[in-house]
Amino acid sequence: MSVTELAQRARIAARALATATRAVKDDALIAMADALVTRTDEILRANGVDVATAREAGTSESIVDRLALTSGRLAAIADGLRQMAALADPVGEVVRGSTLPNGLQLRQVRVPFGVVGIIYEARPNVTADAAGLTLKSGNAVLLRGSSSAANSNAAIVDVLREAIAKTGLPADAVQLVDPSSRETVRDLMRARGLVDVLIPRGGAGLIRSVVEDSTVPVIETGVGNCHIYVDETADLDMALSILINAKTSRPSVCNAAESLLVHSAVADTFLPRALDALRAAGVVVHGTAPVARFGEVVPATDEDFATEYLALEISVDVVDSLDAAIDHITRYGTGHSEAIVTGSLSAANEFTARVDAAAVLVNASTRFVDGGEFGFGAEIGISTQKLHARGPMGLPELTSTKYVVTGAGHVR
Repeated sequence: MSVTELAQRARIAARALATATRAVKDDALIAMADALVTRTDEILRANGVDVATAREAGTSESIVDRLALTSGRLAAIADGLRQMAALADPVGEVVRGSTLPNGLQLRQVRVPFGVVGIIYEARPNVTADAAGLTLKSGNAVLLRGSSSAANSNAAIVDVLREAIAKTGLPADAVQLVDPSSRETVRDLMRARGLVDVLIPRGGAGLIRSVVEDSTVPVIETGVGNCHIYVDETADLDMALSILINAKTSRPSVCNAAESLLVHSAVADTFLPRALDALRAAGVVVHGTAPVARFGEVVPATDEDFATEYLALEISVDVVDSLDAAIDHITRYGTGHSEAIVTGSLSAANEFTARVDAAAVLVNASTRFVDGGEFGFGAEIGISTQKLHARGPMGLPELTSTKYVVTGAGHVR
């Protein structure tokens, strides 16, 4: 089926979703979660085909990790859908309201976008997360995953559509766009008037292509070149714990740390410990000459500091001041998540005020920048742009607003 045909069906489904009650949508989310668990074996068989194909093609293990599902990961995805059901429905929320001097009652209320298109790479968990978030926020969704996850995504969408239909909502609330042709990406990007907004999730190349070539409005989810800055007043035990968590707990995700900056006043004490711990965790360190004094490193280049590794690699440098750390982050950061470890309130305040990013953390791992960790439920992505939405995008960020004006025969 063509993208145009899918989008037309989605618009019909979106009209039903826009007026669906919270109870009906929540029932659908619970049904979707239950179905994922009940049909786990079926989904894992399909995923196994994708994982085996990826490994045969020589795909890096970091990408294979993003692609792979387990019964535990599926259970977590299902739990995410149940958590969405427990969240407040954003549709109909009054953002602001007042009575004007002439007696007109004015309300700004949240409404669904309508049809949301999502273009994403590798990660089949996005399929279920996106379906749940868009349904709860009253939107129909067109999912264009990568060919590498084609079997996984098809199995998940089949399960979700069947569950949705059993609750009385249209199955076309969730549809899968053919991933076998690049033409479908182009068609989705040019479906202005049928698709209301596009959200790309993936690497820098994918995001840049969608942002630059789409005629459909785009919410940009960005690359995560995230930094940990260890200030001269930092608790070094805390700093080491945060660093190892941010880099190694799941290196293939966008909120993993990719660069470490250490104040020169604590470099002699901290860097030998940090390099040993990173090496023990299997992390390849790309370091400058000041870093190489404390252990074996791969010589770091500008390109290394600009890289989102998504793997067990990190760039490391020594800086002489908070200003130098902020300058480095300004030059190489991608506006995603930046962290300072410090015992100084003034340094923390200066860092949070001057660092331009969707999330700025003080004495905490960048891995917390996540819709679930923020209490939003699963997220549609982490927006690094400044219009409409910024940071983890939960349910409210999947809505627009309209003004409802109520009078009593008022004329102007």
